[in-house]
Amino acid sequence: MRRTAALLTLLTVLAPAPAALAEPAAEKAEMEAVVRDLLRREPELVVEALTLFQAKQKAEAELAKQRVLTERADEIFRNPDDPITGNPDGDVTVVEFFDYQCPYCKRVEPIVQELLEGDGNIRYVSKEFPILGPESVFAARAALASREQDLYQPFSDRLMEHGGDFTEEAVMSIAREVGLDVDQLRGDMAAQSGEIDRIISRNRALAQDLGITGTPAFVIGERLIPGAVDLATLEKAVADVRENKTKKGATN
Repeated sequence: MRRTAALLTLLTVLAPAPAALAEPAAEKAEMEAVVRDLLRREPELVVEALTLFQAKQKAEAELAKQRVLTERADEIFRNPDDPITGNPDGDVTVVEFFDYQCPYCKRVEPIVQELLEGDGNIRYVSKEFPILGPESVFAARAALASREQDLYQPFSDRLMEHGGDFTEEAVMSIAREVGLDVDQLRGDMAAQSGEIDRIISRNRALAQDLGITGTPAFVIGERLIPGAVDLATLEKAVADVRENKTKKGATN
């Protein structure tokens, strides 16, 4: 019982108090004195308390992420601004946040293609999420503007395959390779600048709320899967969504 009380005391000190409930200076000093005394007598409590505190923080972050997945499902899975590939009427939606310069995104790209080729009932949503500097932003803006010429997917695929620098010249050279009218592309990038920037900003804000700090990151059903995962991981997540739908009679 004493040990539990001691741990609770340490956790109280570790956890930041809301501003409205901030302790008076005298009470804070008294609490700090109690903690110093505890640490002198039982220093091992620090490790135990920190472990408990970190576990609590992790659990709270997971709950917050699940709330976002539930409350903002339309924004995640069904935003009309997002490019859709695979089967537009597929029974499972796979969402990917990516950056064209990200080496891990490039590594997982053939795995994604294998997933889509092997399962014709997946609806694939692309979230342009440029986080690796101005060149990434330019490439993402060009890709989004290419939708006006109905060449988003071949352009996006070729950008992901590109292993060199993402200078403006390189991006426009790739655009020509896939059949884009570069003059029109530049014009569309300028004309749609505000809309394109809004899409990218929205994706960044959504990623932040989901706790996504790097690329690639996948959202499949109620699961957030970070990193360049293998095919089996993606297939299992898709299968789990289908199984849950069968049990619940749910849609999406």
